[in-house]
Amino acid sequence: MRTATLGPAERAEALAAMAERELDVLVVGAGVVGAGTALDAVTRGLSTGLVEARDWASGTSSRSSKLIHGGLRYLEMLDFALVREALKERGLLLERLAPHLVKPVPFLYPLQHKGWERWYAGSGVALYDAMSVSSGHGRGLPMHRHLSRKRALRVAPALKKDALVGALQYYDAQMDDARYVTTLVRTASQYGAHAANRARVVGFLREGERVVGARVRDAEGPAGGGEYEVRAKQVVNATGVWTDDTQALIGERGQFHVRASKGIHLVVPKDRIHSSTGLILRTEKSVLFVIPWGRHWIVGTTDTDWDLDKAHPAASSADIDYLLEHVNSVLAVPLTRDDVQGVYAGLRPLLAGESDATSKLSREHTVAHPVPGLVVVAGGKYTTYRVMAKDAVDEAVHALDQRVAACVTEDVPLAGAEGYRALWNARARIAARAGLHVVRVEHLLNRYGSLAEELLELIARDPGLGDPLSAADDYLRAEVVYAASHEGARHLDDVLTRRTRISIETFDRGTRSARECAELMAPVLGWDKRQIEKEVEHYEKRVEAERESQLQPDDQTADAARLGAPDIAPIQ
Repeated sequence: MRTATLGPAERAEALAAMAERELDVLVVGAGVVGAGTALDAVTRGLSTGLVEARDWASGTSSRSSKLIHGGLRYLEMLDFALVREALKERGLLLERLAPHLVKPVPFLYPLQHKGWERWYAGSGVALYDAMSVSSGHGRGLPMHRHLSRKRALRVAPALKKDALVGALQYYDAQMDDARYVTTLVRTASQYGAHAANRARVVGFLREGERVVGARVRDAEGPAGGGEYEVRAKQVVNATGVWTDDTQALIGERGQFHVRASKGIHLVVPKDRIHSSTGLILRTEKSVLFVIPWGRHWIVGTTDTDWDLDKAHPAASSADIDYLLEHVNSVLAVPLTRDDVQGVYAGLRPLLAGESDATSKLSREHTVAHPVPGLVVVAGGKYTTYRVMAKDAVDEAVHALDQRVAACVTEDVPLAGAEGYRALWNARARIAARAGLHVVRVEHLLNRYGSLAEELLELIARDPGLGDPLSAADDYLRAEVVYAASHEGARHLDDVLTRRTRISIETFDRGTRSARECAELMAPVLGWDKRQIEKEVEHYEKRVEAERESQLQPDDQTADAARLGAPDIAPIQ
């Protein structure tokens, strides 16, 4: 088995290998579904390529609520099959596939009506727990419990006393979504998949009506880096909210359409909300989460139609006010704009046609074979990505003239999972050996699992990499170097926004860390001083444009402000 390294040399090798000989499967789009599809295909023994126009998870899959959950509210819609499927996947991820990345998280649901509401909501949560256990993978989480108002306020003192008459507490799970996708890509690469980011599909190769591959433009290097013809027996379109755009490249109307629904989240410091548990609140349209996130809380989300720029969805002032108004309705000490450290906006890919309201559009997925040689997978939710990937590869396999093994990803732990628990138990000894505080070792283990040993080797060779970043001390300098050398980070934005979360976890949005990070990345990526300046300037303009967009009153003006910052130019 190959190493799980995704450095500059491995990227160049992957592009060359994809162009050299016909693949069984080429996956377009490296969000969670595309990355999962590549892992599914390669672990069935298929020669597999994965290309992504920007960075791993740069679209929807880095901008979610960071939850792995069954979808408690889908029980109310009587969508039992979706909930059962998602609960099974949640259990698999927690127990077997990614225990280093997926962690339990408690939520408190305040009750506002005596009698009937406790019975009604309690029945739903009890069913949720029962379905989790019956899936065979739900024993790792505590069962729900009923709380009086007094006990609920002890658990969450931040709540107004008159905001509840009692509460229910239950458990779901969470992860860093972008880190999860990067780990998926690395795992697929480990099993033999060829993966390249900043590699955009600009057209499909055709033989008659059949799709036989894609033209891929390398977005890096002088003059755009050139184009490659990548031939494949089957191409899988897993481009999420860009599904219709990708389908348009073959000049065919899709069998279904994908609508984008915008969800925004606020990140606030932990001390602004005094609580030992997350919160889930009802709104007039959906639900609102207050989610523990290290030294922060994530507050979200909205659910509104979006038909503007897909690459950089913008949060408007109205979006931010909506979230603050709803969360403040239950908080004794209200949040203000000054409490907001970070804001991020993402787009959900929803299958269009079922309803005019995006909050009621289907979260289920669909797979289609619109023309020979091309499979399309769309819709769904993050938690069930593995099922979506399996269905997409099953569809592709039907058209291959060879016997192909069944899906095995239920038994394929992600890179870093193997040995994680043993290393966790030995974390004090590892810290003493590495000369780091045990808290730093815990941080590395919960972000990289057993691959943390690779970062410790970097620190052993250069002890200065064991120091925290000067303006973002949750992260070690080694993590920035490792992002560029092992995780496919090509630009400063990739590190500050996705490999770390500095862009939403600091009041300066990462601008004070930009130069230090760029200088750490430079030797790995071959940057000169001019490129360092370009990367820092681009990132600062991006933050400035985002801040400006968040002052605008509506989507149109926010979108115009956000587009004031251009995308990063390739290295010259």
